[in-house]
Parts: sequence; structure tokens; C-alpha cells
Amino acid sequence: MFNQAGTVVRAIRSVLGQTFGDYEIIVVNDGSEDDGPARVKALDDPRIRLIHQENRGVSAARNRGIGEAGSDLIAFLDADDLWLPTYLETVHGLATRFPGCGLYATRYFYRSPEGREYAAVLRGIPEDFEGILDHYFETAARSHPPVWTGAACARKKALNRIGGFPAGVASGEDLLTWARLSFHFQVAYSMKPLAVYHLDNAASYRDKPGRVPDAPDYVGGELRRLFHESTPPLRNSLGLYCAQWHKMRCSCYLRLGMQRDARREIRAAGRYDFDFPLLAYLLVSLLPEGAIRKIFRLVMSFR
Repeated sequence: MFNQAGTVVRAIRSVLGQTFGDYEIIVVNDGSEDDGPARVKALDDPRIRLIHQENRGVSAARNRGIGEAGSDLIAFLDADDLWLPTYLETVHGLATRFPGCGLYATRYFYRSPEGREYAAVLRGIPEDFEGILDHYFETAARSHPPVWTGAACARKKALNRIGGFPAGVASGEDLLTWARLSFHFQVAYSMKPLAVYHLDNAASYRDKPGRVPDAPDYVGGELRRLFHESTPPLRNSLGLYCAQWHKMRCSCYLRLGMQRDARREIRAAGRYDFDFPLLAYLLVSLLPEGAIRKIFRLVMSFR
């Protein structure tokens, strides 16, 4: 929680309303300057533990929560998102059926600022699927992220093995964490959408991104390291996933009007895979900034 007084109570109430009740709630206040901590304290529930620290960023806050957690199963929820009532019951069921996995997750909903809601698109997975997700990177390379932080639950020992969330990374720290876990452990997955990701204006393409992609690209470098450590056929799908990461950075640069940087990401993606979407990005990068913004808004309107 960081300056999210307006939404944190909604998030916590979505946990208190779960059909599964054997849990503790650890709220890490990452240096908030609003009255969010007071609102959490006012809920006065013995299952809620409020921890304060100086503002150190989302990875440090999550790692603090991991360290404080008393359970081996740790689920994550940002203060502006929420769970549907059977989320914990479902991931606990996955953990019971597949105890050898390091990561458990469900599909999720996107909710736009104007309230429009749609489920994450996951290609190649049956709608009624619930089991071991054997081809995580292949799915992630051609879909929305199959694992999103607000719908992810991991074993503490697995998180400790990969070193938790990477500190100091402003964007993509979660994607890298799930990639590392998926590289080292099996993933159990349910296609039931049981969490809600609230998009802000930037994420819904109404505004420019709020920040420039990290430079140097730590996440891209770590994904490349996993790529070189892998063997076929995993290397093939990891290469597609690495290309997808650079496409995401390219998209961000284009929306910021930084076409030269976008073309650098196109070259980086092309080292793994050069496909039609990458060609489209290259053509778009040659247009003026105003035209680029209109194209992205038009694409978003069809989602």
C-alpha cells in the first residue's frame, strides 16, 4: 500500500469476504502519506497485521510481506485491486491437489476506468482448464500475461529460492518473478477469472505511460539469462517470451513519442523472433507522435 487510501479498504474487504477463511492479512504500508494506514487500522480485524516501512518500492514491500508471512502459501494483492469470493478457495485447492508446484494462479478480469470489464485472453488453454500449465512461456508469448500479481499465490520456499521480487526495478518486476518461478517450478492454473485488475488511464491507453521504461533493461537481461540457461523445446518458447517483453517496451516508447528507443526494442525483439506484429510496430515507429497515439486508442477501442 502506497497512498491508496481510496481503494485499500475495498481490497481488504474482498479478502474478508472469501469463502476460505484460514488466512492472515499482512498490509505493508510502504511509506504512505495519506490516511490509508488509519483506514486499515479502523477495520479492527484480528486477522489484519499492519506493517510500516519507509517508501522503498513495490518489490521491497512484497518481500517484506513474504518475510513476515507465517504460512508457506503466500498470495499477493495490491491495494487498488480485489479478489472475487472463491479466489482463495480455488488456489488453496490447487495447492492441495498439486503440492509439488511452486506457483498457483487463476485467470483474472481487467476493469477499465469507465467500468468496462473483460477476462484476460489466454490462447491455447481450454476455457474449463484447471491443472498443471505445462507451456507457460508459450502461452505468455501470445496472450495477456497468464499470471498477474493479484491472482498469483506462491510457496514461500520457492520465492526464497529465486530471491523474491527484484528490488529497484520500476516496471516488469512481477513478470520477471513469475518467469523465474515458472522456469524452476511447475505452475498449477485455473481458467476461472477470480480477481480484478483495475486499469488506470495509462494502462487503458487513454493517457501516456506514467514512466519511461527502465534503462538499463534489467528485466530483459535476466530473461535473456534464462533463455541461455534453457534447453529446447523450452528455449524456443522462452525466446518468444523475450521477444514479447521487448514488444511491450516498444509499445511504451511509442506512446511516449520516443520512436528511436522503440526501434531499439524492435531490434532486440527481432533477435528472438521477427513476426508480423513486430513489422507493424516498425511501420508505426515511422509515423508522427499524434498519429501513433490515435492508432493505440483505436486498437484499444476494439478490446
